[in-house]
Amino acid sequence: KGLFSRLQTSPPKVKALSTSQSSHQVAGPVWNLGRLNHVAIAVPDLEKAKAFYENVLGAQVSEVVPVPEHGVSVVFVNLGNTKMELLHPLGNDSPIAGFLQRNKAGGMHHVCIEVDDINAAVMDLKEKKIRILSEDPKIGAHGKPVIFLHPKDCGGVLVELEQA
Repeated sequence: KGLFSRLQTSPPKVKALSTSQSSHQVAGPVWNLGRLNHVAIAVPDLEKAKAFYENVLGAQVSEVVPVPEHGVSVVFVNLGNTKMELLHPLGNDSPIAGFLQRNKAGGMHHVCIEVDDINAAVMDLKEKKIRILSEDPKIGAHGKPVIFLHPKDCGGVLVELEQA
């Protein structure tokens, strides 16, 4: 018999969690992870990258938006269910400049996930020993508070949390 027919005839055995097991969770501030807001791509040439997504792939693309607070210029590529954020250094202190020195062709820089309460998320994550790359949330490219979590605490991925 094939795997598919075996799967059909023997349903997987699922153990239900007992209430005593779930009561051992750490109580903390109440906050919820939301949807993927965007995936950020660092690019060495913002106009060339913008033209690729707009003219070659036919995506709806924003104008270039400078975000001096974060040392970047950004372009948002609207993908319907989420966005891509094209990042390019703005000024000499840009964290993207260092990234592009190590990755000449550019590449994925971070993922941004929405949260319903960024302040509760910060408190909870600090208690869980997750390093946050700034003392307090900063205003991001969408005009909402954001924080970044250290990639070494997030499986090698720089994670941005944004207030929904």
